[in-house]
Amino acid sequence: MAYLDENYWSQRYLTGSTGWDIGYPSYPLVQYLDQIVNKEVEILIPGAGNGLEAAYAFQNGFKDIHLLDFSLHPLESFQMKFPSFPESHIHHEDFFYHNHQYDLILEQTFFCALDPTLRIQYINKMYDLLKPGGNW
Repeated sequence: MAYLDENYWSQRYLTGSTGWDIGYPSYPLVQYLDQIVNKEVEILIPGAGNGLEAAYAFQNGFKDIHLLDFSLHPLESFQMKFPSFPESHIHHEDFFYHNHQYDLILEQTFFCALDPTLRIQYINKMYDLLKPGGNW
């Protein structure tokens, strides 16, 4: 299954086959982030890709943002663009094996990138990754 293959996603980034990437932080997530007063909230962005929302949050004072992606290519590009972003907050791994809990999980296109047979696992993993009282 190509969706579970890191090479598949890396190839998409390398060839520019990223139709889901609008090229700027999505307006609904920007609006949501702009409403958050507590900039210390711990945020995960799974399937972060080019990290546009993470960049927006980081540039607007959020300090504890974590990017997670299956493909190393967009994560390396993000780190080059934002060298002051904590390297320890960039996670090159499979979402289903990530272990930490967050106050907030933001994602826009990750769910639709998953094979439909993984969607129940996705929901269960999201709950595992949220701190009690966290939002997604």
